[in-house]
Amino acid sequence: MKTLGIIGSGNMATAILGGVLNAGLVKPNDVTISDLNQAALDRVKADYGVNTTKESAEVVKNSDVIIIALKPNVVELVLGQVKDYIDTNKIIVSIAAGKTIASLEGAVGSDKKVIRTMPNTPALVGEGMAGLCKNKNVTDEELVEIKALFEAFGQAEIIPESLMDAVIGVGGSAPAQVFMFIEAMADGGVMAGMPRAQAYKFAAQSVLGSAKMVLETGRHPGDLKDMVCSPAGTSIEAVKVLEEEGLRSAVIKATVASVDKSIEMSK
Repeated sequence: MKTLGIIGSGNMATAILGGVLNAGLVKPNDVTISDLNQAALDRVKADYGVNTTKESAEVVKNSDVIIIALKPNVVELVLGQVKDYIDTNKIIVSIAAGKTIASLEGAVGSDKKVIRTMPNTPALVGEGMAGLCKNKNVTDEELVEIKALFEAFGQAEIIPESLMDAVIGVGGSAPAQVFMFIEAMADGGVMAGMPRAQAYKFAAQSVLGSAKMVLETGRHPGDLKDMVCSPAGTSIEAVKVLEEEGLRSAVIKATVASVDKSIEMSK
């Protein structure tokens, strides 16, 4: 990568920044990040040694790839303010939920290079999951380059935009469901007498290890579940209760609700 710009300095912005710097994809002096909050910029400067500015236009002027790491409700406003500095060689990468390629093109021009992505917060610990799609102006080679950027802090998949709402359901918003599951499992451990900090560690590591087994073995999650469930044992007893309480149905409904909300936000 040549030069990178990031508009916004929140959690996802700094996760992306840390990932690409640690991977050596770009040097600190080739990165410019903007925010209206000077204290936030000072922290970024101290932590990463990159160029900082309060002017989003400066980010665009100085960068080949510009990541828009802003809340959805201000994305089009900010892009409208800097669109005159976006030429047809720069790549605009949006991580905003609900902002379609068409809406982004409407803000910067249909002749510009636009990539829509949806990462998630585990990127903060190098274990994110992101989906990416592009408009017609972005070459396949450029999309692969941006995919590598997101793989610097986790995993990434190239998808058609028609699946982006599903990505938000099983990726972008999914960690909230997982955190609730970890919290609930730890509560059960506390009820059984385990200290809370220890219960969180056992529950979180169990989720981490189980997820790793799915990814690394390639086996069906149901098959791996069966491996744990000995006849008349403790695990099958827990599975029985989860089935009785409708865990699967609740998770499916929650995921679909997230997808529906994403569709609503895109209108």
